[in-house]
Amino acid sequence: MTRTGPVRLAAESVSLAYDEKVVVHDLDLQLTEGSFTAIVGPNGCGKSTLLRALGRLMRPESGQVLLDGRSIARTPTREVAKVLGLLPQTPVAPEGLTVADLVARGRHPHQSWLRQWSRGDEAAVAEALAWTDMSELADRPVDALSGGQRQRAWISMALAQGTDLLLLDEPTTYLDLSHQIDVLELVGRLHAERGRTVVVVLHDLNLAARYAQRLVAMKDGVLVASGTPAEVITEPLLADVFDIEARVVPDPVAGTPMVVPVRRLR
Repeated sequence: MTRTGPVRLAAESVSLAYDEKVVVHDLDLQLTEGSFTAIVGPNGCGKSTLLRALGRLMRPESGQVLLDGRSIARTPTREVAKVLGLLPQTPVAPEGLTVADLVARGRHPHQSWLRQWSRGDEAAVAEALAWTDMSELADRPVDALSGGQRQRAWISMALAQGTDLLLLDEPTTYLDLSHQIDVLELVGRLHAERGRTVVVVLHDLNLAARYAQRLVAMKDGVLVASGTPAEVITEPLLADVFDIEARVVPDPVAGTPMVVPVRRLR
């Protein structure tokens, strides 16, 4: 069942551009507390660009992004970092950095010259490592981990950060199927058991439909559909947005919509 609550993060008439090329056009989106939303769409449609704007990494050409009702652009960086964590595509850690050191970096927004490293920070890091099953790998260099382990380490850092809003940009990219499921199961637990509000960009429609409560479909920088997986994943939408003829059948495990491609239309 989709949870409803206060709007935590919102885009209001947001347009985004690189140089003078507009890639997201006049987009409105509301993300409510406790929701799990997947943004889907073809390559180049503006999914990751939108996520960057929601995470305050990109300033809109027009419109605004609101975090808890306040302009995110006018909110101090440290305040944003206490409530919102963003994991970009294929994040890179400095060479030789251990998992424990990476996760400890999640505590930086909570520190200042008046508040240095504390037992509370130590406990937050230990809890994050344990919760993501990374404790035994704490002393391992991040660059020595498998792809799935690296993603769990970065999620552990976000967990240690203590944010209740988590934005992930294609966290399953370059992972084999077993590690894709591993990462999405972890994110799903963060949502269900820890109450995190999650926004994730995903390519795999079947995984998006299985794990997310709500899908947002984009095409050419425009939001074209938003709703439950059953409302969004339809054969007409697949033809319009993804240029494919496909059949939509119930997932035999989860009961969510499952896409069976037939052919490319154009």
